[in-house]
Amino acid sequence: MDETEFWEIVDSTREAAEGDPEDQADLLVERLVRLDPEAVLDFARHFEARYNRAYRWELWGAAAVLLDGAGDDAFDFFRCWLIGQGREVFEGALHDPDSLADLLDDFDAEADGEAEDLGYAADEAYEQLTGVVAPDLGLPPQPTEPVGTPFRLDDDGVLAARYPALWERFGAG
Repeated sequence: MDETEFWEIVDSTREAAEGDPEDQADLLVERLVRLDPEAVLDFARHFEARYNRAYRWELWGAAAVLLDGAGDDAFDFFRCWLIGQGREVFEGALHDPDSLADLLDDFDAEADGEAEDLGYAADEAYEQLTGVVAPDLGLPPQPTEPVGTPFRLDDDGVLAARYPALWERFGAG
């Protein structure tokens, strides 16, 4: 599976789910079980590589604005959600997290930031296809600390200054 096919699967399931992350996860499993097990592992590798790539302080700060605070688990689930938004939103957010203010039509912190199940869809599909747990994907592990320079994620002034467009549109201020 190449990157284009990976993003096509992500996009088609998001569109069919009308943006609902839980429905998208279910549809993703349904779509992946139509593939062979190796293709499902390829999808999992693409997903995991992007998940790890999004482990960045700057993106964590954007998540903190959108979610009105984001601890470790919330940021993990946010990264799954971000991948589920498709290539344009994902790459745009990695390039400039504040651009999420323009890339997102809307954002509901209760529903949108919570997409943990997207991260498990390939594992679930693989297990349904083979009856066994997916093997190690052979990817380097996620860094122990996010990439970039740490900053206070709980300081509204810092967040408003770093993410002016996001803060104006979605922030607490």
